[in-house]
Amino acid sequence: MAQKYRIYINEKVILITEKAPENAENHQLIDGQTFNLKTIYPKILKYNISQFYVICEDAKEFIRNVEKSITLIEAAGGLVKNEEGNYLFIYRNDKWDLPKGKLEKDESRKEGAVREVEEECGITVSKLGDKICKTYHVYTIKRQVVLKKTHWYAMKHKGNEKLKPQKEEGITDVRWFKKSQVDTILQNTFPSIVDVLVKTKLIKERPALP
Repeated sequence: MAQKYRIYINEKVILITEKAPENAENHQLIDGQTFNLKTIYPKILKYNISQFYVICEDAKEFIRNVEKSITLIEAAGGLVKNEEGNYLFIYRNDKWDLPKGKLEKDESRKEGAVREVEEECGITVSKLGDKICKTYHVYTIKRQVVLKKTHWYAMKHKGNEKLKPQKEEGITDVRWFKKSQVDTILQNTFPSIVDVLVKTKLIKERPALP
């Protein structure tokens, strides 16, 4: 099966793939031979389309080379499920999100994922499950283009701890959602969060980008 990765720039996406996407006519092809995330970032922001793709022989090797070519920030977070089968989401920057954050020095991905969930939501993770996926997001810090690589894990929570949003991190709400309520999340979330929901089969298919 051909591998593919998605790199998000705001609401836009660059698909790193080993074969052309089915709806290639809705995408702008980018030359993989001269691909440079630092220089292409401002150009993509100016385009009036939202979907781009790069064809390469080995998508895994390509994304590794992209990581080496830019300042990489590693983060981790989780999708938490409780005993009632509900899922935990936070509200930050006017969008529904999943708890996550940058890894601290000498911290493992798993340790960072659990710490961030517990800090941002005020709960205790009772069980750390399997890795779900990783997502990529490009943005700027002090005018420098950086790539954030977030590692996502499945988690479980037992009990009825009171949810407490970490307000100093800009989180204004923490809430449990039933699987049937996930459409509410989809109406106002980030594309990378959609990747996590697709991977865990909380939603059947990825909504089309505008």
